[in-house]
Amino acid sequence: MAGIAARIRRILRPACLGLGVLAGLAALAPAVSNNRPQSDIPVATDAKLEQIGETVRLTMALSRPLDVKAWVLAGPDRVVIDLPSTNFQVQPTVARKSVGVVGAFRFGLFTADRARIIIELTQPAVVAKAESRPVRGGFGELVIELRRASRAEFAAAVAQAPPPGAVPATGAPVLPKPMGETRQTVVIDPGHGGIDPGAVVAAIAEKNVVLAFGAKLKEQLEATGRYRVLMTREDDRFVPLAERVGIARAAGADLFISIHADSLTQAQEVRGATVYTGSERATDAEAARLAAKENQSDAVAGLDASEDTQDVAGILMDLAKRETRTFSSVFARNLVETLGGSVKMHKVPLRSAGFRVLSAPDVPSVLIELGYMSSPKDAELLNSAEWRIKAVTAVAAAVDGYFLNARAPAGKAADNRR
Repeated sequence: MAGIAARIRRILRPACLGLGVLAGLAALAPAVSNNRPQSDIPVATDAKLEQIGETVRLTMALSRPLDVKAWVLAGPDRVVIDLPSTNFQVQPTVARKSVGVVGAFRFGLFTADRARIIIELTQPAVVAKAESRPVRGGFGELVIELRRASRAEFAAAVAQAPPPGAVPATGAPVLPKPMGETRQTVVIDPGHGGIDPGAVVAAIAEKNVVLAFGAKLKEQLEATGRYRVLMTREDDRFVPLAERVGIARAAGADLFISIHADSLTQAQEVRGATVYTGSERATDAEAARLAAKENQSDAVAGLDASEDTQDVAGILMDLAKRETRTFSSVFARNLVETLGGSVKMHKVPLRSAGFRVLSAPDVPSVLIELGYMSSPKDAELLNSAEWRIKAVTAVAAAVDGYFLNARAPAGKAADNRR
């Protein structure tokens, strides 16, 4: 472990969490999102993934020993490792490495005071060792060892996993719309975040792209003085899908805009922005594929993905309330028209599918896929400040047009809840 102390001292500085952090967006994706001094936050670096006999070992150098908990989950098969908030200084290429039973791993902030590592399994395995052992000088070393297992042994280990308790709220409580508030409330939802990077292509992580876009959209809408604007996340943290919906409803939102960027690695020629509304039935197979992928966001972060599908269907049936469905569709059409005047749109720019994040029955909601990160041209534009301003201006114009021409007076969304 020689050299760990020097290495950690060099990287005790603000840095970005997660896989493939985009340099141009680094300031918008800090490694940790709480208010603790940077020097109080432990650092993890020098990750190494290797096979030793029948065991696959993941190690990281730590600035100090930490409490470590690890367990396995199925559907998809993965190992979940919980740590206190940690500043990860790990090369993305190491995390994408496949070794033995490990397909790849990812890391990031899970809640305000917890970090998480997710190891994707290509075959059943169990945790043989999970510890943070002290190293001379007050430093530490994280050691995770995995052993290949039979499907029955893996199932038994899954049964021993801690029950999926409620995920603590990731931000400050959302205040309802104040009495007498005349501004429209708009909730902006930058997708993914923290342990969930979203699509990762080369050096670009979706979570950073959409956070930069959301922050600029919030700034532009607030500058008009006509809107009360909230964001489901304003930094690099994980927010469960249900909490994103809950934020919009608790705020009495008049409009909810979820922001994403898709990826199709097998079709790099596909590009352009797409606008989605919520619906039980997808308009086409591509919309269904995307909704299924986005609905796995909680599982990507290590949450138990099991749920009562009838409950989700029931929420989506509520979405079919004539008023809310109509308002969502009106805004989506307006958005396609306005955005299409400024940026490249997909050949099928308006679609619908069963997105969980669009399931609020009383808040008009849309999801914008800004483009395809798998397209070299779209990826270049998504990283362009000039393109971002152009696209943000178009979305803001669509919001203005929606409230000026089509939307009922402020407070109508709240009336729908009665």
